[in-house]
Order: sequence, then structure tokens, then C-alpha cells
Amino acid sequence: MKLWDKGFSTDKKIDLFTVGNDRELDLILAKYDVIGNLAHAKMLHKIGLLTAEEISVLEVELNAILKLIEAGEFTIEDSFEDVHSKVEFLLTQKLGDTGKKIHTARSRNDQVLVDVHLYLKDALTEINGEVNELFDLLISLADQYKNVLLPGYTHLQVAMPSSFGMWFSAYAETLIDDIYFLKAAYKVADQNPLGSAAGYGSSFPIDRDETTKLLHFETLKYNSVAAQMGRGKLEKSVSFAISSVASTLSKMSMDICLYMSQNFNFISFPDELTTGSSIMPHKKNPDVFELIRGKCNKLQALPYEFTLITNNLPSGYHRDLQLLKEGLIPSFSTLKACLEMLTYSLKNIRVRTNIVEEEKYLYLFSVEEVNKLVQNGTPFRDAYKIVGKNIEEGTFNPDKNVTHTHKGSVGNLCLDEIVNKKIKANQ
Repeated sequence: MKLWDKGFSTDKKIDLFTVGNDRELDLILAKYDVIGNLAHAKMLHKIGLLTAEEISVLEVELNAILKLIEAGEFTIEDSFEDVHSKVEFLLTQKLGDTGKKIHTARSRNDQVLVDVHLYLKDALTEINGEVNELFDLLISLADQYKNVLLPGYTHLQVAMPSSFGMWFSAYAETLIDDIYFLKAAYKVADQNPLGSAAGYGSSFPIDRDETTKLLHFETLKYNSVAAQMGRGKLEKSVSFAISSVASTLSKMSMDICLYMSQNFNFISFPDELTTGSSIMPHKKNPDVFELIRGKCNKLQALPYEFTLITNNLPSGYHRDLQLLKEGLIPSFSTLKACLEMLTYSLKNIRVRTNIVEEEKYLYLFSVEEVNKLVQNGTPFRDAYKIVGKNIEEGTFNPDKNVTHTHKGSVGNLCLDEIVNKKIKANQ
């Protein structure tokens, strides 16, 4: 069944090519399609296009379909083009002509737009929840290990003293930037496109404010053409948010892979969180973090992929837009899995507490010694030369007590301020 069926069949090859894996992806959108149908039907009743009896039986049947979906028993067979046609078929099968009326004053274009908007609102909220959970864990770890020094590196060379508190809270605060992107994408999704039909509105006297209220959208996408142009723009906005979170997880996973290496040996994890080698019995490999890194690097390609698909498309609907679902919908399950695994693993992290006592980190404190001389009145350039000469002559013997006090330094992590910043980001 096709919503555009005029009584003749399309070539089987054409059908397979144009439908692609839409049925599989539409199973994820099915819940939202029914919710959109319910709101649309109630609006049609309000403006007099459905009778009281018709809206009553439509609500019963739509809620029955919703229960099927929630129970995992809803299917889209090959004989149906998409979720929209399957839902309408079930309604028509049960209710006859009343079921056929559900598509009044609507196009498949604004129908799929509503489904995607509603789905993305939920998906973004779920990811934001996972990000906040990881944030809370990182802040807790930062507080727990705030006094444990960690070598800071620049150019992969030993640089200056850092701390595990600084490292953990750095990623926590970076997640706030990701929350900004998630919230911005949510704002774009939180606009009701229903009623834009094929992109040019409808001659029916529909009440778009009513469906906006029923579907819990913050506002309307008022202009019908703008609503249609939102397809692609919305997915691209979301892809930037996904990419932002992914970049944070990828970088932290790379740090973890380095820090687990025997050459660094800063952290470790229980054996059950690592994998072994088929021939080297000593190996404890960071496969989990390598996969998070790889998966998140792949996710960072989404904005570019969506740009190439939608670039230079004129206004109006184009079938190219269907391809966006192939990258968009699976990206959420991938990112969610990465967030869950990183959070789960970090709960079991083991931190070495005596790292900076190793001789190779002696010069980590050179800047500290320069600064002490400057605070005692020595000009900076002279102090720099004095410490440099001591290092060259092998007489450098630093005090390893780090006494930074400014905001955001090793001695003043501002954890409470970072937490408050995150709270504001979520408002």
C-alpha cells in the first residue's frame, strides 16, 4: 500500500530502490506517527471535518496501535511503503471510510516532519540525560582526586603539573559546551511543522495552534515553506550536537588509551573491563575506549554527510531528504552506547597517586621554580635563565608542592562554579 497509490504498480526494482531501509527506520518513528495522528484527528474533529463518533473510534484504534508498538508487536511488511501507509491501512481495515479520512488536510511530507521532530525531542532529551550523568561522575571523581598530581603535557612532552581533579573536571566543563549544542538542537526541533502539508499549506481551515498545543511543541513553524525547508536543516543542527558530544568522548578516550599505556601508567581498570591478546599473555588492552574513540570519530562525520546530501537543494521536498534518516536515527543509539560505556568504565577507574615522584617528571616543576624566583624579585627572563642553567648542569632540585590559587588552577578547581554553570545550561 502506498499513500500515493493511483491504481497502478511501480516497477519492483524502483520500489526496492526508493524505499531502501525506510521500513526498518520507521519502526523507531512509529510511536510518534501515531501520536501525530491522534493530534491531527482531534484537530479535524474540532474544525468539523470529523464527527464525534468518528473521532471516538479513531482514538480507540490509534491507541490500540500505540499499544502494539509499545509491546514490540508492530511490524511494517514489505507490502507497505512506510509507517504512515501501515497505520492508515490498519485504521481503514478496522473503520472503513473513517480510517481513510485521517489523511485529510495533511501530506506525507508534514507527517514525516512531525514524526522526526517529536522523535528528536525525545532522543535529544535522552542523550542530554546521559551527558548529565557523565558530568556528575566526572565532578565526583575530580573532587575525589583533586590533590593527586598528574603530569601535564604539551606537544606530548612533559610540561607542567596538572592533577586528576583538573583532568576530570576539564572534561566535565567541556560537556557543558556540548549541552549548549544539545539545547540549541532541541530548540530547532521544538517547532510544529504539522499543517504545512506538502510545503504550501492547505485550503482546509485547519487549527495549527491546536495541534501545537496537543503535541507539546513550544511554537509553530509558521511559514509552510519554511516548515518544509526545515527538513535537512533540523537534522544538520542535531548532527552538530551529536558531533560535539562525540568529540568530547573521543578525546577523553584517547587520553585514557595513552594513560593506560605502560609508558605512561597513570591509570588502570579491573581486568574484566579490558581485553587480552591472543599471543601476548601480559596484555590488557583498552578496546572499550578505542571503540568509543572510533565510533565517536565516525559520528563527527555526520554534519559533513548531511551537508553533502542537502547542499544546493532548492526549496520544496526532494527524495534526497529520505537518506538523512539512515545516518540520523542510528547515531543516537551509537552515542548513547558510548556514553553509557564511558560512564560505566570510569566508575571503576584506578588512579596512581605517586606518578610525579618518578625521575622523568623532575622537570615538570621548572616553571614553578621560575615563578618562585620572580615572586622574590628576580626579573622573569633572568629567572628563566637561572633555572635553565640549573637543569643543564644537573643541579635542578625543585620543591614539588604546587601552590596555585587562581580560579581554574590546580589548587582552585571551582567545582561548585562548574556545577552551577551546568545547571544554568540545562534551564
